[in-house]
Amino acid sequence: QMQLVESGGGLVQPGGSLRLSCAASGRSFSDNVKGWFRQAPGKEREFVAAINWSGDDSSYTDSVKGRFTISRDNAKNTVYLQMNSLKPEDTAVYFCAARGPSYSSLGLYSGQYDYWGQGTQVTVSS
Repeated sequence: QMQLVESGGGLVQPGGSLRLSCAASGRSFSDNVKGWFRQAPGKEREFVAAINWSGDDSSYTDSVKGRFTISRDNAKNTVYLQMNSLKPEDTAVYFCAARGPSYSSLGLYSGQYDYWGQGTQVTVSS
C-alpha cells in the first residue's frame, strides 16, 4: 500500500506562487505515473497535471498551461506542482494521486488513479 502526503498549500494573493509537494511512503513505486487534481467547493474533482515515471512526459489542463509545472524527484519519492501567476479561480483543495504500477500512460481522469493523498488547501485571495 502506498501513502501520499501533500504539503505546501496556503493563502496567497493573486499573481503569487506556491509549490506543492507530495511525498510517497510505504510501498512506493518510483515508476508510477503521478498526478495532481483539485476540487473547489460545490464542484467535481478535476484533473490538473500528470507526469510519467521518468519525468519527460507531462500533461496539463488548459486552464493552468503556462502557469503550473509538474515535476518529480524519484530518489526522494516526491512529486511537485509549481504554481505561478495564481488566480482566485485556482482556489481549491489539491490532491496528489498515483496510478498503479501496471500503467505507464498519463491518466487524465480520477478513476485511473489508485492512490490518493488527503489534500492540501490552496486559497488565492487578496
